[in-house]
Amino acid sequence: MNRLLMEFDVPDSKSLLETIKHFTLKEAEKRDKILTDYFGEKGINLIVKTITAHLLDSEPKLKPDAKILDVGAGSGLFTVKVAEKVKKKLPKASFYAMDATPIMLKMIAQKTSEVQPFLGVAENISKSVQIARKSLNLPLKFDAVFSTLMLHHCGDVGKVFKSMREALKTNGKAVVIDMCKHDFTEFKEEMGDVHLGFEVAEIKKAAKTVFSNVSVDKLPGICCSSSGRSAELFVAYLTT
Repeated sequence: MNRLLMEFDVPDSKSLLETIKHFTLKEAEKRDKILTDYFGEKGINLIVKTITAHLLDSEPKLKPDAKILDVGAGSGLFTVKVAEKVKKKLPKASFYAMDATPIMLKMIAQKTSEVQPFLGVAENISKSVQIARKSLNLPLKFDAVFSTLMLHHCGDVGKVFKSMREALKTNGKAVVIDMCKHDFTEFKEEMGDVHLGFEVAEIKKAAKTVFSNVSVDKLPGICCSSSGRSAELFVAYLTT
């Protein structure tokens, strides 16, 4: 795995290896349940609805055969649900799921044949795609990317936004949902978090360095709750 991370040119491979180890040993088999317990079915559905609405309804409009990538897809809980909804309107659309944890990719493959999983890192999507294309039929660039609760696991947030921008076609778009700033330091041990969420202004500043249009707001009606602890979520809409 170390050799592969060197190919991906990851800025902090040690931290990423710890994250991969955490998800492999502690969360992989129960990831879907953890997410559902935190947000409830209502919260999960609202997150899916938010992503789907941006993909289908916002400008620029997706082409009928759009190529759509979930960055840091994890076990594919959101990937599969979003893909099902989008393909009802755009049946020729293709979905791809990238994650750095191999066991997560296996879980996605077990859930559906409508999503193509592949190994990669959020900080260097383009290089990840190039490597995966040696054995898989992947597009070089995508019409849209989305990411759900992945950003707080990445060391260099600015590099992730730059990576997303580089992975998009001209007139591409992205939607990112993640946690707002919170004080639960134990989340780093319990859930492998690198960041304790983000300030909305912090995300706007980072995204505006590479995206032409940026909108970031708190996502009403949803918060992550666990043992009485809760953190709000934000949604970032980004276009090239």
